[in-house]
Amino acid sequence: MKPTRSVHVVGGAITPFIGKFHPDFIWKGHPDFGKRENPTIEELIHTVAREAMADCGLSGDSIDRGVIGNFVGECFVNQGHLGAMLAGADPGFRGKPFHRVEGACASGGLALYSGIEAINSGADLVLVAGAEVQTTRNAKDGADFLARASHYAEEREIDPFTFPCMFARRTKAYMEKYGGGLEDLAPVVAKAYSNANRNPNAHMREVRMSTEQAACASETNPTFLTNPEYRDWLKVSDCSQVSDGACALILASDAGLEKLGHGEERSVEIVSYGVATGPLGRVEDYTSMGITEAAAQQAYLSAGWNATDVEIAEVHDCFSITEVLLTEALGFCAPGEGLRFAAAGETTLDGSIPVNTGGGLMAFGHPVGATGVKQAYEIFRQMNQLCGDYQLARAPHRGIAANMGGDDRTCVVTCYRKGS
Repeated sequence: MKPTRSVHVVGGAITPFIGKFHPDFIWKGHPDFGKRENPTIEELIHTVAREAMADCGLSGDSIDRGVIGNFVGECFVNQGHLGAMLAGADPGFRGKPFHRVEGACASGGLALYSGIEAINSGADLVLVAGAEVQTTRNAKDGADFLARASHYAEEREIDPFTFPCMFARRTKAYMEKYGGGLEDLAPVVAKAYSNANRNPNAHMREVRMSTEQAACASETNPTFLTNPEYRDWLKVSDCSQVSDGACALILASDAGLEKLGHGEERSVEIVSYGVATGPLGRVEDYTSMGITEAAAQQAYLSAGWNATDVEIAEVHDCFSITEVLLTEALGFCAPGEGLRFAAAGETTLDGSIPVNTGGGLMAFGHPVGATGVKQAYEIFRQMNQLCGDYQLARAPHRGIAANMGGDDRTCVVTCYRKGS
């Protein structure tokens, strides 16, 4: 799909993504445990909303609409109705149309989609936010909450850790079809951590992970599933992080850019987008991401692009196998070639198509509702040379983001361009 009115990303803000092993996260191993607490979801939401407006020199009165992506606020922090919580960030938001959207781990992408549709329908300046707090409960409770992104009645019992097991199933199927072993995913993991080590906002910014460490199960990197069929097909290092965090963007139409009065030189256009959904519990092929591919084809067709036009990508690497499958779904390499593509260094910061330059979900972190918004903001930042130590040597001009929910059940793909 192509926007009916021009849509520009003109600025934004992000909090650090934090959780266990982040130096600022208050957990039992932290010296301030019991003395202070981690940011609440309200604090995270209000922080990014205010900082995004400040980044663009806007007041709350200037914003026409607001939307926030969040998956399981009711479960982790007993808080729903987050559109109204976002509206509390600034007095100028009072009386404006603000709402929340949910699509599992694609909630942030759907918030961005809603913001684009708001511009299409006549709004000129739109605030798009995403946020999640997930560190309030233990791992097994959290896994149960997140399993609500599956067909809970049919798929929950695959393992106490439902989604890790579902993607271990994909890993097993992929390796059996194309050859290889779990160790062949190590370059994907090591690249994610290497990028995050350069990123001050990354959850795992201070955790090192070499290819050798990622390749082998160990006491510090164990396999942990109980399902005997899939237990040996996933390690801790193959998983994304349980993170708290938020991100926000300001979208503008051409008229919105005029109202803003500045910033055109750094604006990034959303050229096209694709949204695709598949029925829960009915994955046809565990070795491909068919729903993501459908969304990508929509976006490419509307943009008049193909995969060779893309210079940077943000993909939903909820597990290491997912990045491999998504590089194939987006057309960067052929089916079955994703492992070799990664091992050859094609997705690194100096590769032919840098993927997840800030560390991705595996190492930047995965506060679920924020991820799809963060992907857009990362591309905006790379295109404007704002990424510091992980900035690409040559600023990209064309990028793509793929934000996926569930087991490839909901996907939002967006294409970005800076300059003509």
